[in-house]
Amino acid sequence: MLYFLYEFKDVSIFFNLFRYITFRCAGASITAFLFCLWAGPAIIGWLRQMKVTAHNQREHAEKIHHLYKHKADVPTMGGVMILGGVVMATLLWANLLSVSVWLLLFITVWFGALGFLDDRQKLTSKSSRGLSSRAKFLGQVFAAALLGLVLYIDPKFDEWLHFPFIKSTLYLGVFFIPFVVLVLAGTSNALNLTDGLDGLAIGCTLFTVTAFAIIAYVTGRVDYSAYLGIAHIKDGGEIAVFCAALVGACAGFLWFNSYPAEVMMGDTGSLSLGGALGAIAVLLKKELILVIAGGVFVWEALSVMLQVASFKIRKKRIFLMSPFHHHLQLKGWPESKVTIRLWILSFILAIAALASLKVR
Repeated sequence: MLYFLYEFKDVSIFFNLFRYITFRCAGASITAFLFCLWAGPAIIGWLRQMKVTAHNQREHAEKIHHLYKHKADVPTMGGVMILGGVVMATLLWANLLSVSVWLLLFITVWFGALGFLDDRQKLTSKSSRGLSSRAKFLGQVFAAALLGLVLYIDPKFDEWLHFPFIKSTLYLGVFFIPFVVLVLAGTSNALNLTDGLDGLAIGCTLFTVTAFAIIAYVTGRVDYSAYLGIAHIKDGGEIAVFCAALVGACAGFLWFNSYPAEVMMGDTGSLSLGGALGAIAVLLKKELILVIAGGVFVWEALSVMLQVASFKIRKKRIFLMSPFHHHLQLKGWPESKVTIRLWILSFILAIAALASLKVR
């Protein structure tokens, strides 16, 4: 919305600032952050008043129930704070003529709504069971397939898969649509599995999205993308503004979610963040770089799959418990140490993802 103020540049040179991506990225990030700080206490208070608290006693996870007793009164569904910050900041600072902006907002809100319904079902049933796996998966597939279809029929968008570190590509053709479904569903579920400790998922997301904000900016610049030898995306700058809004919202939520957490994001937050990350990677043609930057999410999801596969095939467990952060807890690591060390890994992986743009 504010982007169009640049048309008044003849009145004052100040309005020319609204043309610049860097200025609008800063504005979007600060706006989302301040929104969370301003709205956070009210949202947390309302959630407490409504007694929207998480059911932390998962089935077949009795070994860690004692670690979560102190969180019985911590409200969940705090993801609405993240959604509010991202949507408001994006609408305020992005160029609303950009199709990519609206696609990102659609995916973020849709996955957030899906997570909201899941959280609501858990609260209604007073158990850890939310929406059925089938219903949740179909909801993810529908939105992801719609995004894939819109991009597939867009003549300006190519269906090539770009590999990091090497100058190789693979044409996906019509298989691009199921590939988009795989990316979005995989990312949202992986982030959902990571959300188990105070500040863990949101902190890792903060590093990952920051890396993608930089990637989006250089991808949107003809000169930078040509220098790096990567695909130029015309809407890269506007995607960077959305990423910046997401960074600000993540930082604002972390203010309240850091140990000891005053609020949890719930599936409302984890699914929306995962869907947004997946959509950003798809629109930037950096799906495989997401595997690097979001390596912590990938490992958390893999730990669950490996644990299940090992138990079914060998009748033995690889980890004391999955996802992996629970394994570390049962090894005796304090919650804050697990969180901070996985943050460190996420930071290093974000740097590796950025380095992959040059190492080709």
